[in-house]
Amino acid sequence: MNSVWKHLNAMAANYAVYSTRLNGLSPFLKDHDVYIYCTDYNVVVLCLDCCGLSEEQTYEESETLSPLIMDEGCEPRVSVVWKLAETVRHIKDSLQKTNPLVNVHGVLLTEANILNTYELDGLWNEHNVTVIDCLKRLKYREIKTNDDDELACKSYVEIVRNATLSPEDADTPQTQQALTKTDDKTEPSDAEYDEFEKMFNDFINSEFEETSDYEAPTEQEDPELDDTPDFTTGEIEQNQNMSVKVEILPPIANPREELNKLVGCEDIKRRMDELLALTRYNRMIQESFPNCKQHHVSLHSVFLGRPGTGKTTVCKIYGSLLHQAGVLTKGHVVVCDRGTFIGTLWGDEERSMRQVLELAQGGVLMIDEAYLLNGKHENDPGKLVIQLLMNILADESQRDIAVVLCGYKEPMMKLLDSNPGLQSRFPNKFEFKDFTVDELLEITRRRLGDYNYTFTEPAWEKYRNMLTQVYQVRDPETWGNARFIANQLERIYIQHATRCVKQPPKVKFELLTLTPEDILPIEPPRQRAKIGF
Repeated sequence: MNSVWKHLNAMAANYAVYSTRLNGLSPFLKDHDVYIYCTDYNVVVLCLDCCGLSEEQTYEESETLSPLIMDEGCEPRVSVVWKLAETVRHIKDSLQKTNPLVNVHGVLLTEANILNTYELDGLWNEHNVTVIDCLKRLKYREIKTNDDDELACKSYVEIVRNATLSPEDADTPQTQQALTKTDDKTEPSDAEYDEFEKMFNDFINSEFEETSDYEAPTEQEDPELDDTPDFTTGEIEQNQNMSVKVEILPPIANPREELNKLVGCEDIKRRMDELLALTRYNRMIQESFPNCKQHHVSLHSVFLGRPGTGKTTVCKIYGSLLHQAGVLTKGHVVVCDRGTFIGTLWGDEERSMRQVLELAQGGVLMIDEAYLLNGKHENDPGKLVIQLLMNILADESQRDIAVVLCGYKEPMMKLLDSNPGLQSRFPNKFEFKDFTVDELLEITRRRLGDYNYTFTEPAWEKYRNMLTQVYQVRDPETWGNARFIANQLERIYIQHATRCVKQPPKVKFELLTLTPEDILPIEPPRQRAKIGF
């Protein structure tokens, strides 16, 4: 099975290939993970069928594909092969206006054990579909993509998304039954036969051993068990008497899309693009010219900014982007602070650091408010944590991890200045500036959209005026930025819910309409109490 992923990763690594993951593709593949690979003259639709290990005879020998699987003694099931073939056909029709020379092919990776695969290969090929069966635990497999927005063939993806059935096709009884249950072609010239076509042809014509990954589960074995790491919880033992929970943020499927959706942060986005471009360039050099010296790229970074400016959100995107680029093997984020490392006994720091690093391997270790490790006392245990971290970063074998230090700008810069080694180990500095009023209003709109709420015009005017007034008198040291907006919206939601319960709306849409009555006065955060005379 490893040869399958080797071929897929090779296609994703090709700089001329645009590839992306879709969470379903209507109407036929809306319940399946789908990956799209595009060049100027090729579109490949890769569909994952995570049906569990089972034996099935998909079709009787026939000249046409059947939309249903008829197994004796079982209810008829919709054939995923047929759904993929129909998807390929409709995408081909949709792309004709854009590029009549484009080739469209479907690949199905399935966990099913299809008994008569060899008999059906010819039929499937006629419908531009290749089936690779007997694969194991597909839903846990990571498939790399190359979401390079500069490639012109990216435009094919939107056409693929919008490919719909013609009225004649939609009225076909077989099509209706399957969906309820769940022209002349001109060949491109030889000069247009590119490297991707060769790679893809090698892929679909390779011999994959059906028995290498297929093992019938025994009574003692759960086929769903896998060694995929649990990204939901983490816990370390500082000593025999004390354990500390550690937050672990799982990688996200579309980090590039999430980065682009962030309000503001334009400089952050540009700097991220530059860093990722260099890592991808290094990978291309390694694959094309293995003997050439690569550029040194440090992934360790410093995020400077006040609370609510998006440091944790960007850190999560950062890990996923590095994973997508093939630099990190997992892409998750382990969130720590001073309390994670410092316990009650001598030696707790080293034990904690070792366990945290084990949790963060393959991903990002994020240390929030890292400046608190730089205690004023000479024997402060936080200084030992910094030294342990320095020793780890000096170890060339610790390549599968990125460390991100987060915190307010001024104390973070003092931390870096206190140790010349830290300054050189963390060359990437990202400054998260406070949001402007307009950016905070845009954040408000997006958060409202998450719950399908809308403001009336008077309510929006009241909210905007109050937010502007509070912003003008804010204390920069205590201002919460996006967190402040989230807290204010929670107060509005509670006030709105209370009003609707006491006086139920006469019209249904008013349940999601916020009025001036729901906008409570916004109080600016109190200034920090100053100690001294």
